[in-house]
Amino acid sequence: MQPEARPDHDHADDNHVEAPGDWRSELRAKGYRLTPQRELILGAIEDLGHATPDEVLTHVQSRVSSVNASTVYRTLEVLEELGLVRHAHLSDRAPTYHSVTGHEHFHLKCRGCGEVVSVDVEVATALTTRLEAELGFAADVGHLTVFGTCRACRG
Repeated sequence: MQPEARPDHDHADDNHVEAPGDWRSELRAKGYRLTPQRELILGAIEDLGHATPDEVLTHVQSRVSSVNASTVYRTLEVLEELGLVRHAHLSDRAPTYHSVTGHEHFHLKCRGCGEVVSVDVEVATALTTRLEAELGFAADVGHLTVFGTCRACRG
């Protein structure tokens, strides 16, 4: 059986996407105000699929030029603490953030061409089951990035 792989640029085609208002009510339910900056930043993550803080900043500033980098970084931290976004390390640079409203996934990153593919966490079930059974360790693969070489680059 082939794992279900989804290139990041196809992220918007996910079958399991919550209604856009769900994160707003979740933010309020956890005692946080829905500030215009938080709404812009979370909206940018939703729009971009996967984005570094700098990419989020550029996207937000295209709408509201007064938002600065420190606001983006602080807000991304809060949104992650609330469980509304997650991050993965797709390079040795800044983390890449993505919304939790799509399918839960981990990433494959080709060292040759740089392509990033999102893979459903079920593909890692054998690994996570073994880690739990043998080591008592409950793995969170949502932050996992596996580096290697894609089929095209292996040629």
